[in-house]
Amino acid sequence: MQFGPGPITPAVRAILMACGAVFLLTLLWPGALYLLGVSPQAVIEDFAVWQPATYIFVHADVMHLIFNMLGIWMFGVELERRWGTPEFTRFFFVCGVVAGLGTVAVSLLPVDAIWRTRAYAGVTVGASGAFYGIAYAWARAFPHRTVLMFFVFPVPARWFVTILVAMDFAVAASSRLTSGVAHVAHFAGLLAAYFYLNGGMGSGPRGLVAEVKYRYLRWKMNQLRKKFDVHEGGKKPPGPWVH
Repeated sequence: MQFGPGPITPAVRAILMACGAVFLLTLLWPGALYLLGVSPQAVIEDFAVWQPATYIFVHADVMHLIFNMLGIWMFGVELERRWGTPEFTRFFFVCGVVAGLGTVAVSLLPVDAIWRTRAYAGVTVGASGAFYGIAYAWARAFPHRTVLMFFVFPVPARWFVTILVAMDFAVAASSRLTSGVAHVAHFAGLLAAYFYLNGGMGSGPRGLVAEVKYRYLRWKMNQLRKKFDVHEGGKKPPGPWVH
C-alpha cells in the first residue's frame, strides 16, 4: 500500500506547474479566466480558437485546482512511465481538447433551452475532461489495483471509474447542466480516451493512428497492383524479361 505513484514524471510535473502558474495569473488578473477559459460564444463569434486548449490550465478556485492536480498526479505518472512522455502528453491534450470542443458543440444544439443558452454564453475551465480520460486509461491499464474512493472505501480501479462516471451522470441528470460543473466536458474527455485507446488494432495508445496508417497502406498497395501484370516465375524458354 502506498500514497501516490512515486517520483513525479516530466509531463505531469509540467502540467502541474502550468496549472499552478495560470491559477496565480487569474488571481492577479481575473480577466485571464475569460481570455483563456473556453466560451463557445467567444470561439464562434470572436474566433478564439485557442480556448479549447488553454482552458485546460485554468481553474475556478483552489479546491478545483487541488482535486484535478491530485488526480492527474495519482493516475498520470504511471501512464507516462508506461507510454513515455511524448505519448502521454499527446493523450492528455487529445482528451482535454476534445472535452473543450464537446462543450462548444453542445452549446450549438438546435434546442430552445435555458441550459443551452447558458452554456453558449458561459465559460468552462479546468482539466477535468483530461483527468477523466487519464483515469479511464489508468483503470484500463491496471484494472485490479485498489483505490481508496473518497480516501475511505477500497474499490478496484475499474469500478472506481465506473462509480465516478455514474455519479457524474446522476448529478448532470438531476441538475440539467445548471450545477456549474462541466459534465459534458467530463463525458467528452472520457469518450475521447475510449476511442483513442480502442480505435485501432491492439490496445495501445497509438491504436487509432496505426489503424489509419494500415488502411491507407492497404489502399495504396491495391492502387499499385493495378499498374502491374503478374507473370509466373521459373525457368522458361529464352524471351523478354518481365518485371
